[in-house]
Amino acid sequence: MIDIKKIATLTGHQNPIFAVENGPLPHMLFTAGNDKGVVEWDMDSMTFRHVLMPVQSSVYALRHIAGSDLLAIGERSGLVTLVDVVSKKMVARLQHHEKPVFDIQHLVEKEELVISSEDGSISVWDIKKHHLLYNFRVSPQTVRCIAVHPQGKQLAFGSKDGKIRIYDAMDYTLLQELDFHRMPITALTYSPDGARLLSGARDAQLNVFDTKSYTLQKSIAAHLFSIYGIAYHPNLPYLATASRDKSIKLWRAEDFSLAKNITLEKGYDVHRLSINAILWGQHKNELVSVSDDKQVMVWKLD
Repeated sequence: MIDIKKIATLTGHQNPIFAVENGPLPHMLFTAGNDKGVVEWDMDSMTFRHVLMPVQSSVYALRHIAGSDLLAIGERSGLVTLVDVVSKKMVARLQHHEKPVFDIQHLVEKEELVISSEDGSISVWDIKKHHLLYNFRVSPQTVRCIAVHPQGKQLAFGSKDGKIRIYDAMDYTLLQELDFHRMPITALTYSPDGARLLSGARDAQLNVFDTKSYTLQKSIAAHLFSIYGIAYHPNLPYLATASRDKSIKLWRAEDFSLAKNITLEKGYDVHRLSINAILWGQHKNELVSVSDDKQVMVWKLD
């Protein structure tokens, strides 16, 4: 039997929040959205620390560069900025896309940053030298989300056309195309063991694929509206999904059965508007959710 309870509500944002990310130290948490700045929170005291960096447009993506103090910030303008979160200094501006950046992923072994955009293309950057390595078109429409295989061998891109495209992470060649959702893909993640790829879309379906052949194993009517987040717990056999329907759901990782439905109707003091992103924090493995209601909520799983 598991239980979940809210342990904090962090307030201060004046507009909807679209992105949440861990930092290089366990107590660091970063959020951003339609405000004019990226906010740093202290998870030890559950309090606001400061605005890390002002931005010129809405932020849709945040990514901590593993093994460093760098945070990549992707804006609606198409700009991606690398900031040292310890020294609070801007390190580089990666300007290629002219339309919004929606996701950023880090290929650790290759030291490359993979960026997706509304223009349907992907740009790949050398993190150390800050220069563009590759740019290629994945979809005729927005590439909303990216998932990196745990062994770093493959990448999955989810697009507005409802298709998932699997690419080789070594040479960026297209391996496979999956067409099982009826609407735009809005969330993607690989399981920690790399055996499954999970996708969520505006059709509210949670699809589970076997990564040996990328065959569809299971399709679940998981929510009422778009699924905006899928996240596996760091060490327990559970995963969480979050949705525009204002709910968070916990699922058992072994069979994808529903373990907990976190909604107002179930008595939880949850978000009142769309939940746009979720993350398992590295402080004490709390689940962090951000929403159109301008709030950051922190949940403890027991």
